[in-house]
Amino acid sequence: MIDTVVLDDVTKTFGRHRALSGLTFTTGPGVTGLLGPNGAGKTTLIRLLATVLAADSGSVHLLGRDSVRDRLEIRRRLGYLPQDPGFQRGFTVFEFVDYVAILKEMVNRRARHDEVRRVIGEVGLTDVSGKRIRTLSGGMRRRVGIAQALLGEPELVLLDEPTAGLDPEQRLRFRDLISRIGENRTVLLSTHQTEDVAALCERIVVLRNGASVFSGTPEELRGLAHGQVWVSGERAGMLSWRTAEGMFRNIGSSPPDADLVSPTIEDGYLLLLGDVPSEVPA
Repeated sequence: MIDTVVLDDVTKTFGRHRALSGLTFTTGPGVTGLLGPNGAGKTTLIRLLATVLAADSGSVHLLGRDSVRDRLEIRRRLGYLPQDPGFQRGFTVFEFVDYVAILKEMVNRRARHDEVRRVIGEVGLTDVSGKRIRTLSGGMRRRVGIAQALLGEPELVLLDEPTAGLDPEQRLRFRDLISRIGENRTVLLSTHQTEDVAALCERIVVLRNGASVFSGTPEELRGLAHGQVWVSGERAGMLSWRTAEGMFRNIGSSPPDADLVSPTIEDGYLLLLGDVPSEVPA
């Protein structure tokens, strides 16, 4: 099986700021999570994969094609939810998604409208499809953005902070939807939410300063914190916080008598990016 996304030594610079620096990774069908702090390069990477930006150097191949030479063909086969979708707020939900479908060259009106209704239903907005976008809540507007990204059943789906503004019930619906999409397509999900990554992703790429500092499975990321997370009655780790039970959860070099607990993906992520000493090289 051909990898859907192949990046080799990719760089992207804006003025004096290098947003991506020698980035290399591959991924295929399934759900891949992109994690990283603000400014790590996640949005730049998603925009590059959406062919909105071109790399300054290195190569990007998507769906077996060159991202520059075959840009139009790639765009026909991908769905993209940017951080700010730029809604036409005077449009109804149906009108906006239909407008995007026209931009995607869906020329048969009846077939296009059937597809618009399908994706609106997928995200649970059928009952408000006739409402203007400006009247919707932030979470509903986010679901409109997800709907337009699913038009035409794209082979590659790029989602930049898709759960921003969603309430807990909506996030659960989103996870169900994305997990089903990822069964036979490639989904790249950029997020700050480690719980979304833990629930959805088969692979994780962690970015820092525009470069990949980790690429592997959720279990491998969790394993970076093995033996370095414990609870105690006082602050003792390089990172520490008080839990709801009144104990302190500590991350770092544990003392010999530490009451160790099972690490989470977030623990591994914090060790990878924080100032906490770790025996595992980043």
